[in-house]
Amino acid sequence: MDPLGKTVLITGTSTGIGLVTAVACAQAGWTTIATMRDLGKAERLRTAAAEAGVTDRLHIEHLDVTDPASIAACMDRVLSAHGGLDALVNNAGAGHLGTIEQGSTDDVRKVMEVNFFGVVEVTRAAMAALRASRGRLVTVTSVGGVVGQPFNEAYCAAKFATEGFMEALAPVAATVGVDVVVVEPGAVASEFVANVGVDAAAMTAAAGPYAPALAGYLERTQRVFDNAQPAAEVATCVVDVLGAARPAFRVQTSAQARAFAGAKLADLDGSAVQALVGPWVGPASA
Repeated sequence: MDPLGKTVLITGTSTGIGLVTAVACAQAGWTTIATMRDLGKAERLRTAAAEAGVTDRLHIEHLDVTDPASIAACMDRVLSAHGGLDALVNNAGAGHLGTIEQGSTDDVRKVMEVNFFGVVEVTRAAMAALRASRGRLVTVTSVGGVVGQPFNEAYCAAKFATEGFMEALAPVAATVGVDVVVVEPGAVASEFVANVGVDAAAMTAAAGPYAPALAGYLERTQRVFDNAQPAAEVATCVVDVLGAARPAFRVQTSAQARAFAGAKLADLDGSAVQALVGPWVGPASA
């Protein structure tokens, strides 16, 4: 898809993948609508856009993906100002760490509201415009939407739901000219993990019978994020997907993500995934 004269809306652009993707899309020639829940956090994006020389192509709008009225108002403003929408990038998300016995169903619901229902609501609001433009619907999910991971029950449930939703929507959307793509990063060096707000020592101390498993998981996760993929590489992948003539439905952002997702996608009986993630909750010294 040639970005010349085309408009893309991206959710969750105050930090991390969303911020660098918004700037990268503007650099690639897209008129970029960068949305966020809290406009008080927009200064970093404004600064990044100015440094990249794309202020004229990047427009910041308020959008709370958990508020249908906010979504509708944002979509109305975009369509009025730009005459249409050629691509949507569902990126807004929230993490959660814990196991259900020590959490609550409300915790799960909160994660689902942002990571799943938010995607559903924004997609629903955008589909008529995307259909009119024969546009593209891209959703940043995660390898956690393919492989269930210890202590990520709520997060993986939401990402699994999102992947299932998009996989089912894709052939239907294709009949009206809309390409649907899910982009699956693995560990990414961004503020996402910090935003989860985990105090590892306090959480382990409060984990009771799950403390050994949690300690092993946190130790392993720290090693992974010490070598995480830069957010800019994920942004490049999203820009490539937006520009591809015939994008694949499922796109991983790194060799590590491809190997990890591949273990599940080729695992008919589930044994390979259990063997893969089981050691994550072994002794911390493993």
